[in-house]
Amino acid sequence: MTSRSVTLIDVARAAGVSKSTASNALGGSGRVSEATRAHIQDVARQLGYRPNSAARSLRRASTGAIGLHLPRTATRLDYYMNLAFGAVERAREDGLDLVLLAPGSVAGGGLAARVDGLLVIDPEVDDPEVPDLLDAGVPVVTGERYLGGGVAPSGAVVCDNAASLIALLDHLAERGARRPALLAPDPGSDWAAALRAAAGAWSRREGVEVAVRTVPFAATPVEAEAATAELLGGPVDADAVVCAPDGAVPGVLAAAARAGRRVGTDLLVAACVDGAAARGSGPQVTAVDLRPSEYGRACAALLSDLLAGAVEPGAVRRHDWALKVRASTAGRRTA
Repeated sequence: MTSRSVTLIDVARAAGVSKSTASNALGGSGRVSEATRAHIQDVARQLGYRPNSAARSLRRASTGAIGLHLPRTATRLDYYMNLAFGAVERAREDGLDLVLLAPGSVAGGGLAARVDGLLVIDPEVDDPEVPDLLDAGVPVVTGERYLGGGVAPSGAVVCDNAASLIALLDHLAERGARRPALLAPDPGSDWAAALRAAAGAWSRREGVEVAVRTVPFAATPVEAEAATAELLGGPVDADAVVCAPDGAVPGVLAAAARAGRRVGTDLLVAACVDGAAARGSGPQVTAVDLRPSEYGRACAALLSDLLAGAVEPGAVRRHDWALKVRASTAGRRTA
């Protein structure tokens, strides 16, 4: 086993003792003989056990608040605002306040004195604050898995983002697309890594290459337009473009207009994240509805359950998505 998977129950079973005895031995409390304590500590070291932050939090006073950390460049995006509102609503139902953590607020530590737990959404491996958040001494629930090392989160809520992109690509192929392209961030987050892996898997399955262009995690319309312009000319000559970042759809549509492409027939356009940009464009854009408000509620609910001791640390819950088909992928149906 590794330190990312070993729990107190694992230690107790390996040592042949109860969970409470293992907890007392490792926590330095309770009536445990020195021989038993030494045995349990030796087993814990061999297994690579690290005390979970959820257990540590039970030994201190509650603050009645939880913290929310969003990707550094994404706080302006529609998706994350809806997610935050959902988390706030669910936390309030459990009598908890939710605090949005500003960039740099983790520096110097002290989070454990301010919040009972943390929600860390779409953690990126190059975000310098994420390791400190995971090691803050309180339970942490991530929205999507963290691909970096260090302390493991107490729980996670995950969406099958690979399946959603494959569904999009299948839909585009059914509507006549033969040269699909994808605008995606680099694989520094679980979401982006899943999208890139799915594009590769679909390409191998269909024998049709998906041209992938890298754009920032929170790509602006200008950045998306420049990347799309490259795909609409030259050797790629894409007849379908899937835009991963939320809010970048207008840039794809602008590039199509500049290239003289009619969206919905000459060029099919879809998005990996539904939102105001996709719903409010002309034509409206086919997109994956990740149900952000419900996602935020699910993350807050799991953290609340961890704080209450209702679930074991390491819990993973699944979140559903839905494909919203709109005029941007009307296309030409194949026989």
